Amino acid sequence: MTTFFLSLALFLALHSIPAILAIRQRLVATLGRRVYLALYSLVSIGALAWVFHAALALDYVELWAPAAWQAWIAIWLVPIALFFLVAGLISPNPLSISFRRGEQEAGAIVAITRHPVLWGFFLWTLGHLIANGDVRSVMLFGALGIFSIVGMAMTERRNRRRLGSAWSSAILHSSVFPFAAMIGGRALFGIDRPMIIALVVTALVTIWLLAGGHAGLFGADPLAVATS
Repeated sequence: MTTFFLSLALFLALHSIPAILAIRQRLVATLGRRVYLALYSLVSIGALAWVFHAALALDYVELWAPAAWQAWIAIWLVPIALFFLVAGLISPNPLSISFRRGEQEAGAIVAITRHPVLWGFFLWTLGHLIANGDVRSVMLFGALGIFSIVGMAMTERRNRRRLGSAWSSAILHSSVFPFAAMIGGRALFGIDRPMIIALVVTALVTIWLLAGGHAGLFGADPLAVATS
């Protein structure tokens, strides 16, 4: 249990760095933006892998029995989550997490939500939380899901303070909740190159996971559970 909490604390601490402007600017100035993003991504993936390894080492304590409908929810939610994650990371987005945050022209995914990466992370955790009814999964995915929601709130507050009077115009054609700006008539749906790439990546990864990739990595076959 101690190792799990240590790994989780490291993961959360690592994702607090971008929120501290002075530290981020110093790292970018020293390493360069591309090197900083590459190293930060690798370290973050490593930290997340440690969190999963520590969680899987915990004893399995069942809270509810797995059912086919729970697996189907995960099968539907995870591809949506993956699409949001990939599209969000590779699309220009000056208001949230992105490899291209420095660009002012927002990508098409931002019209759906200005926090696609965090929504993708949340949907991924939600799908796995529903499908895995045991204590360690609730601890793991529950903590990561809360991290996503808190991350949106913190990013909104930081951007509002940074932009000041320009905040209202900056968010005019986007929304926190997916599709809210479109429903409200403030944004139009569009498709650009990053979204097409994200769709292709999502399709390929989903097929691979359902064809045995997930079972090979984590010892659980979601399709087998869903069709049982």
